Amino acid sequence: MEIIDLFQQQKKQLAVLIDPDKLSQEQLKNTAVQAQQAGADYFFVGGSLMTSDMLYHSVRTLKENSQIPVILFPGNSYQIASNADAMLFLSLISGRNPDMLIGMHVLAAPYIKLSGLKTIPTGYMLIDSGKPTSVTYMSNSFPIPNDKKDIAACTAMAGEMLGLQVIYMDAGSGAAMTVPEEMIRFVKDSITTPLIVGGGIRTTEKLHSVLKAGADIAVVGNRFEEDPELIREFTRVVREFEE
Repeated sequence: MEIIDLFQQQKKQLAVLIDPDKLSQEQLKNTAVQAQQAGADYFFVGGSLMTSDMLYHSVRTLKENSQIPVILFPGNSYQIASNADAMLFLSLISGRNPDMLIGMHVLAAPYIKLSGLKTIPTGYMLIDSGKPTSVTYMSNSFPIPNDKKDIAACTAMAGEMLGLQVIYMDAGSGAAMTVPEEMIRFVKDSITTPLIVGGGIRTTEKLHSVLKAGADIAVVGNRFEEDPELIREFTRVVREFEE
């Protein structure tokens, strides 16, 4: 599994978040080309609420125009596309909504098995970003307060002990604030699995601080929707950690 392999090599990684509802096929093609030229590591594809039937076609466009692995980042059990390379099999461990902990997974499991998709068991943790986000509303769960690093660390540890292979801390799409660096650092020191951090990363300076705090994979979406040419600058920051 590439995420685990690169983590074991201590390589920082950048994931370009794609919401199929927000980009036309031409914009997707341009984003794929820009990401390929820049050397981005992954596409994460999905959304909290999808109103179009473009998931499969979006994955196909990305794969036709780049060699970058396409990983599904599903908002619900319907967001399955067999042409993707893998899927983050998300369990919302920060909340107490049983549907997001296991219920939706039971419904999706037979379809995922039939699709042949590789699954990456992922502990998904919502962190308060200073304003309501689509994912907090759609998941019907409260995020972890952004000043409660101990709760975040214990939640991540529990996820790892349950056998989840990746921990994903997310402030949500369009977040007013990113996950605090102190919290990232505290969680990172508490687990041995790869740590993904997303939400509100809009500048290269913020990207650098998130990675320095301990994120192994940074996820950027809205900023690249506005200007996909920025992928090159963000990727350059990630590669600086290899020097």
